[in-house]
Amino acid sequence: MSQATAIGEVSQSLRNLLRAEMSLNPDVPVTLLGPDEGGANRRINLFLYQVQENASLKNLDWQVKRGDPGKLVPPPLSLNLFYLMTPYAQNDAQTGHSGRHEILGDAMRVFYEHPVVPAEHLTPGLQGAREEVRIMLRALDLEELSRVWATFTQPFRLSVLYEISVVQLDVSAASEATMAPRVSRIGVPDLNGPFLPPAVTGFDPASGPGGTAVTVRGTHLEGWQAYVTVSRRQIVQGQGIAGGEFQFTVPADLDPGFQEVRVDVSHLHRSTFFFEVTP
Repeated sequence: MSQATAIGEVSQSLRNLLRAEMSLNPDVPVTLLGPDEGGANRRINLFLYQVQENASLKNLDWQVKRGDPGKLVPPPLSLNLFYLMTPYAQNDAQTGHSGRHEILGDAMRVFYEHPVVPAEHLTPGLQGAREEVRIMLRALDLEELSRVWATFTQPFRLSVLYEISVVQLDVSAASEATMAPRVSRIGVPDLNGPFLPPAVTGFDPASGPGGTAVTVRGTHLEGWQAYVTVSRRQIVQGQGIAGGEFQFTVPADLDPGFQEVRVDVSHLHRSTFFFEVTP
């Protein structure tokens, strides 16, 4: 919410919610009048009787303005709204106020089932607001309720209290401030590494009897050290690599079958492959 009209638009949105979701037949009119206005016609009335600043949001820091990252705006004025919900209906000769009770119960059901006002019931001015319109039933002792009704010319009527939180009103554009320049880059990034990492790309032969010499090939192997294990037996321990390949010998005492070979190049690259020992 950004405009000062947001308080009135919240009242209209609550009215939209009640009008759309109440299920009594015939439909119950929803009014936003004072308790001493509108007579005793059948209706449900919402009366905004108190506005308080939201204490938890009072000391927010300045924020970046939406849509303009170069501007800072002070925190919005955050408010909680308090409404009296009062049912009206003509008294029945035998059931008395039961009609009012039905209206009040149906309206309370709607607010209970919709603790956040759905977007389809919000006025256009509240569409896309950064905060939700939350509805909370509040306890109100009889003494406080009597003081509220004492300010009107009408006698006391059964009412319940709802707190709506939170309504935020943005300050005027004159209060905005320009954000101080920020450093976007220091120096020129250099992505060149001190070396090209080694990698094993293949080996041959892939099979042979015990004692076969196997050649391991790869890229950027020059100058690094090779470590080879065959079936968890260390065969090569820190052998210097010259050129783009190196060799190791398969132990002659291995049983026929597939043997796991692990190659480590200076602990920078590891590869695992299988060598088939033939009879």
